[in-house]
Amino acid sequence: MLKRLKKMRKVEPKKCDAFLRKLDAAYSVDKGKRIQLSVEVADPNAQVKWLKNGQEIKPSAKYVFESQGNKRTLTINRCNLSDDAAYECVIGEDKSFTEVFVKEPPITITKLLDDVHTVVGERVEFEVEVSEEGANVKWMKDGVELTRDGKYRFKKDGKKHWLIINEASKEDIGTFYVYTNGGESKAELEVEDKELEVLQSIADLTVKAQEQAVFRCEVSDEKVTGKWLKDGVEVKPSDRIKMTHIGRVHKLTIDNVKAEDAGDYTFIPDGYALSLSAKLNFLEIKIEYVPRQDPPKIHLDTSGVGSQNTITVVAGNKLRLDVEITGEPAPTVCWMKGDTPIVETEGRVRVETRKTLSSFVIEGAEKDDEGRYTITVTNPAGEDKAVLNIRIVDVPNPPLNVKCTAVGEDYATITWEPPTFDGGVPLKGYLMERKKKGSSRWTKLNFDIYESTTYEAKKMIEGVLYEMRVFAVNGIGVSQPSSNSKPFMPIAPTSEPTRLTVDDVTDSTCSLKWLPPDRIGAGGIDGYLIEYCVEGACWSPVLHRSLFLPLSLFPVLGTDWIPANTDPVEKNHYTVRGLPTGEKLCFRVVAVNIAGRSPPAIMSQAVTIREIMEHPKIRLPRQLRTKYIKKVGEKVNLVIPFQGKPRPIVNWYKDGEPLDEKKVPVRTSDFDTILFIRSAERDHSGTYTLSVKIENMEDKANIEIQIVEKPGPPVAVHVTDVWGFNAALEWKPPKDNGNAEITGYTIQKADKKTNEWFTVYEHNRRPSCTVSDLVMGNEYMFRVFSENICGHSDEVGISKNTAVIAKTGLVKKTSPYKEKDMNHSPKFTQPLMDRTVIAGYTTAISCSVRGYPKPKIIWMKNKMIIGEDPKFLMQNNQGVLTLNIRKPGLFDGGKYSCKAINDLGEDEVECKLEVRVHQPDKVEEKK
Repeated sequence: MLKRLKKMRKVEPKKCDAFLRKLDAAYSVDKGKRIQLSVEVADPNAQVKWLKNGQEIKPSAKYVFESQGNKRTLTINRCNLSDDAAYECVIGEDKSFTEVFVKEPPITITKLLDDVHTVVGERVEFEVEVSEEGANVKWMKDGVELTRDGKYRFKKDGKKHWLIINEASKEDIGTFYVYTNGGESKAELEVEDKELEVLQSIADLTVKAQEQAVFRCEVSDEKVTGKWLKDGVEVKPSDRIKMTHIGRVHKLTIDNVKAEDAGDYTFIPDGYALSLSAKLNFLEIKIEYVPRQDPPKIHLDTSGVGSQNTITVVAGNKLRLDVEITGEPAPTVCWMKGDTPIVETEGRVRVETRKTLSSFVIEGAEKDDEGRYTITVTNPAGEDKAVLNIRIVDVPNPPLNVKCTAVGEDYATITWEPPTFDGGVPLKGYLMERKKKGSSRWTKLNFDIYESTTYEAKKMIEGVLYEMRVFAVNGIGVSQPSSNSKPFMPIAPTSEPTRLTVDDVTDSTCSLKWLPPDRIGAGGIDGYLIEYCVEGACWSPVLHRSLFLPLSLFPVLGTDWIPANTDPVEKNHYTVRGLPTGEKLCFRVVAVNIAGRSPPAIMSQAVTIREIMEHPKIRLPRQLRTKYIKKVGEKVNLVIPFQGKPRPIVNWYKDGEPLDEKKVPVRTSDFDTILFIRSAERDHSGTYTLSVKIENMEDKANIEIQIVEKPGPPVAVHVTDVWGFNAALEWKPPKDNGNAEITGYTIQKADKKTNEWFTVYEHNRRPSCTVSDLVMGNEYMFRVFSENICGHSDEVGISKNTAVIAKTGLVKKTSPYKEKDMNHSPKFTQPLMDRTVIAGYTTAISCSVRGYPKPKIIWMKNKMIIGEDPKFLMQNNQGVLTLNIRKPGLFDGGKYSCKAINDLGEDEVECKLEVRVHQPDKVEEKK
């Protein structure tokens, strides 16, 4: 911000007729606080426009414009970084500029980094949490700032920030730092070599001349490469020597073995401190050939094989079947799957054959590998055959169609269909999980296998959306999860409505009212259903008390309930119509929501459908029992309740005559009548009579309405006598009292020199008064206002004659005036004081001076005059001089002086300002 202040152009202030006081050169505000920019204009009626970065600002909740006299104010509420901009106030062609700086509060680290220990190739995440959302952080490693270069990724969510390394390597070992403008944290990353597991080591071989030697090993990582060594020298491939790498298997094959091939062979995986060694022995045998023939024989070990030579393999596992073969000469081996021969010696499914051993290998068994396999061996002496059945089993497929079929207050019933494929092994059961919608955290519902396909999930929160998924389990393992169910919400019906009572009964209707249920729940209330039945034909409260049955059995106890409404009503009252006269009926009300019907609220006793006779009676409100007074033009709205059955006849009268409803509208309902006058006039005054009548029974009430207005002026105002400093006045009451009693008079006087009126008396009850304390030599006029409950009269009664207060010959002697010389040279009454301040915190130095004529003030730093620098704000308030320094830095320290100069002399004071750096880290280390 200081750099921006230094770069700001120093514009010489121009004389402007539109502004009395312009905007300051710069303003500073903390983020989230409020700031006010104000100017003073020469014309109080001038219209101003406020601009931000050249764009006009419109008034809103954030930007508030105020205009008070010559002052125009722009208030910016809850400042953020986007409010850090240039602002200007415009009146016609004149402008006033300023710049607002928004300071961010220091961002602190609330959750520090944790050290990480991992292996090569693993994913690494460093997580940190800061005090403000959207804050900027900087990541560094060993003093070097990290960027998005493919290796490092940065992620943030609210107050949390992450540094992610997808595949850690040895190069990533070191110290990682995270910085904010208010704190820092560091963590160590240690990366170790990943351990490599040897699934099958190479074995020593003893072979004869011209035979084939195969060194074979298997490791846990398919991506690992390596090299073969013989007696410490790397083996190079040739026509006779081949090296292969298929999946996790590494092989060295030597055809037509020779004596020089004998030696120590070693396999070294790349990147691991590991080696596998074996020895190749060359056997040279001289055999005298004796022709011999033995029929071939398959020596198949079936001790670990199931019935009918069935071999069971778990999908994804490896099958290696070694079959010993005898016969002379060496028999020919043929493996077949069904009618298809298997001739591959490399690949996932292959055959490895030596003189006395044939091996059938399946890498990563799949479902298609299942079937009937045959091994046939032949030589000139005969043939042998064996049949094997290979069965592939796997985890089951996921269950299907997971859905919610019923819900309650804190539970839900879930159903699903079994998987289409059980994996070749009978299902043991299912595992269930649930989560809240929008969450990624699943919660296990059972740890023991559940066998049914219907499950009731409990301990749920009413009104929260949930999702479910199901896993199938067999003897091999657990399936993949099913598709998520559609979101569902546990809700329950409400409790029964309360306080069901009868509001009114006629010959064919019954009006009921009630209160909402005590417990409503998240499902809310869609409305109410009302039902009734004839007493004795349905359930009754007496039967309930004798059977001691729960409320949940209410609907099944009686089947003769007749619905009074098909669509639920939302209000808490309802009138059932079309009822048989004289019949005794029971009523009940149930609340309905998405979860169904609540238990019913039932009347404690049956209701007889018959009109109840009630005498007519007017319930006159208290304020209408006395005179009802309104001003002319006001609204009159009288609501008068009454009672009586059957519905009474209502009539209005004014001053004994029937009321003209064209002039005074009247509206009448079953229980009240309303008299309404939109704009009252004095003709509406009078005595209004309300009559409520049923046959020969009648009740009446009188209402006196008085419409009033301000009175007219008093008449015949005149001065009856003048003596000394007193004058006597008399007048007559006004001709029009405004239809209200005159409560008093207000008397005012004015002398003919100034014609300014002053009040002498208020609320004077009599039509006469005596005005005292008049000034000698003046001639006075008088005026009188009349007053009633509406206020003073709009017109006044002015006296026809005047009162002259004669002089008595007094002479005023004035002493000569001697003017005092106020001029003197400037003199500081309060000097500047030495100060020590903290860098970054705004400070001020002050002194006071006296002098006439008003002295010119000059502020200096290190004997250099301080000009129009926005960093310094100079103020002079009636001789109190203040120099404000915004956010001082180390370079702002030094000697400051203030000089006052006028035509009679000058005076100067100075002080020393020392700026220190705040060092919180050292304080914390000492603690």
